[in-house]
Parts: sequence; C-alpha cells; structure tokens
Amino acid sequence: MTKSDQSFMRSFSLLIAGLGALTLLLIVGAWMIYDAEPKEVNPEAAQKVAERIAPASGVYAGDTGRAAMQAAAEAAAKAAAAQVAYGGTTDGKTIYDNLCHSCHTAGIAGAPKLGDKGAWSARIAEGLDTLVKHATDGYKGPDGNFMPAKGGNPSLTDEQVKNAVHWIVDQAK
Repeated sequence: MTKSDQSFMRSFSLLIAGLGALTLLLIVGAWMIYDAEPKEVNPEAAQKVAERIAPASGVYAGDTGRAAMQAAAEAAAKAAAAQVAYGGTTDGKTIYDNLCHSCHTAGIAGAPKLGDKGAWSARIAEGLDTLVKHATDGYKGPDGNFMPAKGGNPSLTDEQVKNAVHWIVDQAK
C-alpha cells in the first residue's frame, strides 16, 4: 500500500469509528429520555388497545359457535328494533296517532280527513295496494295534493305503513 492509501484508510477508519460512537451516544441519550418520561397510568389503556387490535369478527365453530352466532343475531335484531319508529309497534291506530293525524286531521296538503267517506271513496276504489304504495313511496296527486314517503318518517317499516293505511281506510268505510 502506498502512503496515500494508508492515509485514506486511517481517515476512513476514524470516520467509521466516529459514526459508531455517535450512534451509541444517540441510543444512550434516547434511552435516558424514555426512562425520564412518565409512564401510562390509565388502567383502561390496555383494554382500549386490545379492542383496537381485536379481529373485526369472531370465529364460530361447533355448538358453542352456533349459540354465539344466535346470541349475536338476537342482539342485532334487538338493536335494529330500537331504531324502528314507535318501538316497532304494528298497531295502525298508534302509528296514526303519532304521525298521520297531523295531516289527516286538518287536511294539510290535500290529505283526506280521517273518516271523510266522500274524500276516501275514490282512493279506496283504486285499491288498498295502491294506497299502501302511495303511502310507502310517496305520492303527488293531479290536484296538487302531496303524500310524503312513509308520512315523512323513514324509520317506519313497510308493515307499519300498511297497517296504518288499513286502519285509516277502516275509519272511512
């Protein structure tokens, strides 16, 4: 090796040794800072982490799995029923009293009044299926009357709308 090569190797070796020492110094400094920071004292932190990293769905197998799936389905059905209007009741009068009466008592927007046989006779002649469809999907009549879909309450089920229509029609017969 020439003198120039030896000088380069010495300089390069010192540079590598200096970078190694700097790395160790940074690691020791970071460790000291980490130890000085206060630790997590929230007792719920571990539970929150476990919930965050839990799988998106459970794995069900055998009889235990079937029971777990049935319990999950029942809980989901109960939660869905809580989102249905008026607690899921299918009583037409209850639905009328809570929603329909606001328009069908005063005749708002051309709504036929409850029990008005003259106003209901032409509508009843179209058939109950048509009335239920208009109440479910909404309807704008040729004379400007207007029926909002599900009476303006989208959380009503189709069965609830159907029962309310049947109850209202029964009052006009």
